[in-house]
Amino acid sequence: MIETRLMQYFLAVAKEQNITKAAKVLHITQPTLSRQMAMLEKEIGATLFIKGSRPLSLTNEGYLLRRRAEEVLDLLAKTEAEVSCGKEELEGTVTIGCGEIAAVQYLAKIIEKFHEIHPLVVFDIYTANADQIRQRMDEGLSDIGLLLEPSDIEQYEYIRMPVTEKWAAIVPSCVPLAKRNSVTAEELAKVPVIMPSRKKVHAEVANWFGKHYEHLNIAAVSNLSTNSALLVEAGLGYALTTEGALPFLKESRIRMIPLSPELTATLSLAWKRQLPFSSATEHFLEFFRKKVEDQ
Repeated sequence: MIETRLMQYFLAVAKEQNITKAAKVLHITQPTLSRQMAMLEKEIGATLFIKGSRPLSLTNEGYLLRRRAEEVLDLLAKTEAEVSCGKEELEGTVTIGCGEIAAVQYLAKIIEKFHEIHPLVVFDIYTANADQIRQRMDEGLSDIGLLLEPSDIEQYEYIRMPVTEKWAAIVPSCVPLAKRNSVTAEELAKVPVIMPSRKKVHAEVANWFGKHYEHLNIAAVSNLSTNSALLVEAGLGYALTTEGALPFLKESRIRMIPLSPELTATLSLAWKRQLPFSSATEHFLEFFRKKVEDQ
């Protein structure tokens, strides 16, 4: 296992891109730091720096280690703060992963109410799709995930959200469909489309298309609504996405049109079973559960 000290030394060298400068920042000698970096490379069995490069550059393995070292040190710092905080005033960080979905507005209102009671608790919001959020929860990098279904949630504890997500098509404002109140699968089968990249979600949307799916002209797939909207704006096609993308749209250029028949998705707030959480996270989950039950 790599020592925390070595990770800190490595990150300093990666940041400064120079052994001598990094040694000054760390208040150690340059030869000592060079030996430590050689020891680190030997310990993990990989070359971390491109030899002879000026400024000093990382290899692919070096970039990977830098990313993981930053995650580990950040997690250690957060854990130390949460363990050492006093009992009288709740402190700590609650890390939540969520997608670009309308349900984030519901979540934000509950966070606001919780923060009024516990102002020292910090919320760290990470935006990604459900598969990436589940991976972060499994790796211990996120405490909670707001997951758009379908998603594998059997291995998690979860609270079903009291709101649903509606699917829609993002279209250029200049096309006739932009003036419509809804759009059908048959109409979308006649134009290039941008589909969601998550396999289970893609399958759900494909099922909505029915017999028209085999005739689809799929121009691209995307995992985030904002990227899909940018592709529509660039003229690549019409995007299938959830209404959560609406606040990010420039309606002078693109519009969101509901699907007909309607396609909806449920959502869950999920976390890993039997995993010890910080006091801040435990309190927030209990607070969230009560708010949902009271509705």
